[in-house]
Amino acid sequence: MAQRVSINISRRNGASGDAESCPLCKQLLSAAELRENFHVCPNCGHHFRVGARERVAMLADSGTWEEIAASLRSADPLEFFDLRPYPDRIEEAEYDTGLGEAMIAGTCCIHKMDVVLVAMDFSFMGGSMGSVVGEKFWRAADTAIQNRFPLVAVCASGGARMQEGILSLLQMAKTTCAVELMSRVPVPFVSILTHPTTGGVLASFATLADVIISEPGAMLCFSGPRVIEQTIKERLPDDFGLAESNLSHGQIDMIVPRSQLKDKLVQVLGMLEGGVACALEPLWEEEEGRPGRGGPLAGALGRIKALANSSWRSLKG
Repeated sequence: MAQRVSINISRRNGASGDAESCPLCKQLLSAAELRENFHVCPNCGHHFRVGARERVAMLADSGTWEEIAASLRSADPLEFFDLRPYPDRIEEAEYDTGLGEAMIAGTCCIHKMDVVLVAMDFSFMGGSMGSVVGEKFWRAADTAIQNRFPLVAVCASGGARMQEGILSLLQMAKTTCAVELMSRVPVPFVSILTHPTTGGVLASFATLADVIISEPGAMLCFSGPRVIEQTIKERLPDDFGLAESNLSHGQIDMIVPRSQLKDKLVQVLGMLEGGVACALEPLWEEEEGRPGRGGPLAGALGRIKALANSSWRSLKG
């Protein structure tokens, strides 16, 4: 006769059932410990993925967030069907994340500085960029232009959304045009690249900013290393596509740990405004032999005088 068996499972270090193991050092971390440490492993410094809402909470001053275009939702003009209908995948992503799309946009204050902030969420269909993501970025850029607020974009994406076909690829052109319009005003634009930022997002607005910041260890490349190796039949360097490799080759401007991101962001925006914030300490340490960038940062530095004479900050008290 079968008998009832009681099983008691204990976890290492006394961690509770909501603990998560670090993928690098295998340290078991409680949810509370991760929250207190900005979702960064205190043992090895691995940066866990965080959602768009968490990004806003980390960067925006409490009570200042006002969302833009929150009601926008994806349509299905191509009536796309792979293993499942596209609307079913959207509905599932909404249920799993509590978001309406892979990007949220809004206005807020960061250390009392008015900004327009957009944040992408990789949990929503891999952070893929479809028509709604492109439209949200466009509206965020338009808000930045109308109010003379700087735009900050936190990126995390696998690229264009295949279920929208050519319509998703057109968002690369649309977001690029939005960046160009901001540069004509001029309005400062800073992008923060997180793990992973790839494909059409990396190839459009994410790398067109005046200053490009990345978190440590983030994968930043158009195609993943495995895909490239299978295509060219050659072994790639172990650090291919990582933020550290991109920095050494001049593709990004700085790598900033998550705990320091908010303060560094205000410092960068102060530099672009032409104020004194950037004089407090160097934005980065100069390294001998590092190749110079002739791209976005060079253009940004060339426009600092124009920005200094341009009143793009809010006049609100």
